[in-house]
Amino acid sequence: MKSYRKELWFHTNKRREFINITPMVEECVRESGIKEGLCLVNAMHITASVFINDDESGLHNDFERWLEKLAPEKPYSQYEHNGFEDNADAHLKRTIMGREVVVAITNGKLDFGPWEQIFYGEFDGKRKKRVLVKIIGE
Repeated sequence: MKSYRKELWFHTNKRREFINITPMVEECVRESGIKEGLCLVNAMHITASVFINDDESGLHNDFERWLEKLAPEKPYSQYEHNGFEDNADAHLKRTIMGREVVVAITNGKLDFGPWEQIFYGEFDGKRKKRVLVKIIGE
């Protein structure tokens, strides 16, 4: 069995952003040379997420509105966590959207269902953060 590891780095200009990282993960699969296996993609920061869904701007806007209703950014004083930081909402949003995804690799390609894409979700941006891609297989 072979193993591959790579870190993808992101620095968003906005506090919250969704980035389609599917092409970057597909490149990792090619680099790995693994034809049959599993690909783990996970956010290495507790205010960011990796998830699978459709690449449709209306849906992403719906996510933004829905997440803001569930865990509004302001007022900052509503959260006990917000003492030295103002990102309690980002921690909650990450919990809702998830930490990681695992995708099967078949014949050297990510084995997706219709419309599935991998996204990096940033909820406390404006600084450098990373995503781990770990691939195992043969």
